[in-house]
Amino acid sequence: MWRSPEPRFDVASAICQGGRDYQEDAIVTDFPFGMDSGVVVLADGMGGHAAGDVASKIVVTEVFSELKFQSANFADFESEIPQYLTSAAVNANNIVREHVTAHPETRGMGATLVSLVVIENRMFWMSIGDSPLYHYRAGRMQQLNEDHSMAPQIDFMVQQGLLDAEAGKNHPDRNCLTSVILGDRVAKSDCPKTPFELQVGDIVVVSSDGLQYLEDEKIQKILHRYRRRKSAEICGHLLEAIEALADPDQDNCSFSVIKLNHNKPVIRAIRAKPVGHVETHAATVTRVVEMDDAANDDRIVPGKGGKVESELQLPPVIKEVKPVKPVEAIKASDGSDDQTQEVDAAAPPAKIAAGGK
Repeated sequence: MWRSPEPRFDVASAICQGGRDYQEDAIVTDFPFGMDSGVVVLADGMGGHAAGDVASKIVVTEVFSELKFQSANFADFESEIPQYLTSAAVNANNIVREHVTAHPETRGMGATLVSLVVIENRMFWMSIGDSPLYHYRAGRMQQLNEDHSMAPQIDFMVQQGLLDAEAGKNHPDRNCLTSVILGDRVAKSDCPKTPFELQVGDIVVVSSDGLQYLEDEKIQKILHRYRRRKSAEICGHLLEAIEALADPDQDNCSFSVIKLNHNKPVIRAIRAKPVGHVETHAATVTRVVEMDDAANDDRIVPGKGGKVESELQLPPVIKEVKPVKPVEAIKASDGSDDQTQEVDAAAPPAKIAAGGK
C-alpha cells in the first residue's frame, strides 16, 4: 500500500477571541509540502487603541508578502534572511504610517510582530513587542526572543527583593510595551544574525501574549505530555487549557505550533529562476486572447465541456526575474553589528508605546 512521505514540518495554527469584543490578532503560516522552508508571521494589534485589528492585518499582510516573494532565494542567500526580515518589518511600519496619515482617527494604532523563517533545521526570526517565541526540547521550554515590555524589568525588581512576587505578577504596568510598530521610529527589535538550530522532535510555538494567561509551567506540561502527537492536537489542548481558565479578561490568543519531524538531506531544493532563463521544455503555452478574437479565429475550436482547445504553436516566452535588491543591515546606534537591530523607518523622534493590552 502506498504511503505518502512524512513532511519535514508538522504545522498547525489556532486563534481564539477570548473575553475581548474584537479579534485583534492576525497570523499566517506557509509550509508547503515539498519545500524545505516555511514562514510564520504573527501580529497582535494593540488593544485599547484605535483600529488595532487593522494594524495587525497590515503588518501580517506586508511582512508575509515580502517574505513569500523572497522565499525562492532563502536557500541560496540564507545569510541574508535577517536582512529580509528587517526589510519586511520596515516596510510594514511604513505602511502603518501611511494609513495613519490618511486616516488621522486611527492614530495610536499599532501591532507587535513575530516573523519566522525556517530552512531545514535552521530558524531565523524577527520580533518587535511582547509576543513570545517558545522552544521546547527534552522536557524544557524556553522563550527565545526578547520581551519588549515592562515585564522583564518588573521581574528583575522581584528578584532583587524590591517588589513582592504577587505584586509583580499583577503589576498594572506589566503589559506596557517598550517597542511596537506604530508607524513611528521603532525603539527595539530582536533579529539574530545566526540561526537557531532545531533537533528532530523539537516543538516551536509562535504566539501572541494571550497564550501567557497560562503559566509557563502549564504550557510546558502540555507540550511535554503531547510531544509525540500531531501539532493540530497540541493546538487543541492549548486551547482547551485557555478555555478551562474561564478568565473574563482573557486576551485574544493566536499561535502556531511547529514540529520538526525529520532532518533528511534535501533531494531537490527550490531555486529562484535566473534572469533571462528560457522555458524550452514546456509542452503547452498559455496566452490571453480577447473573446472577439477567439470567436473569429478558426484555429481555435470549441472543445468538450465548453472548453477551448488551441493548436497554436507559439514560440517560448522569455520570463525575467529582477535581481534581489540588496538590503543594508541596520546598525546599532554605536555603530556595532548587534543582534538586536533598530528598525529606523520614519523621521519622527523615538516613541515608547504604553500598551493597554
